[in-house]
Amino acid sequence: MCPSGTAQRAVVEASLSTVLRPAFDVLDADRDGKISRDDLRTFYAEFTSGDADEEAIKSMISVADSNRDGFVEYNEFERVLGDRRGSSPAGRREGGVMEDVFRMMDKDGDGKLSHEDLKSYMQWAGFSASDADIKAMIALGGGGDEKDGVSYDGLLKILAIDFVG
Repeated sequence: MCPSGTAQRAVVEASLSTVLRPAFDVLDADRDGKISRDDLRTFYAEFTSGDADEEAIKSMISVADSNRDGFVEYNEFERVLGDRRGSSPAGRREGGVMEDVFRMMDKDGDGKLSHEDLKSYMQWAGFSASDADIKAMIALGGGGDEKDGVSYDGLLKILAIDFVG
């Protein structure tokens, strides 16, 4: 017999991993299984108009790097972001990494990811995606017309899809 809440906790943890793993993979630019300062510099250089603030990068690594090896492994990433889920009254994390990723992808700053925003990100991340693929993402994440784009919540829907199989 399972202790009360064990099965529910396992479902929540699996759901959290479905959303966080793609975010981790985006930040792990060199695909070595850990996020380094260089990975963060690469990410910020691609999605901002200037270089990333070295102090900010140092702080990001420091917050998550519980074993103090200078890198953020997935379990550390998940611990930090998982602890922040639902911390505001509306159940949203304020200022979290996923919000930062969304803002970086939203090149025109309108609060929506357009066809061009998604296509640019996919190319940068090394994923091949046709215009039809991008339209399908927008339909899934935006729930409608391509001109409406994809909100932050829509991006989370897109990332939660398991394309394997």
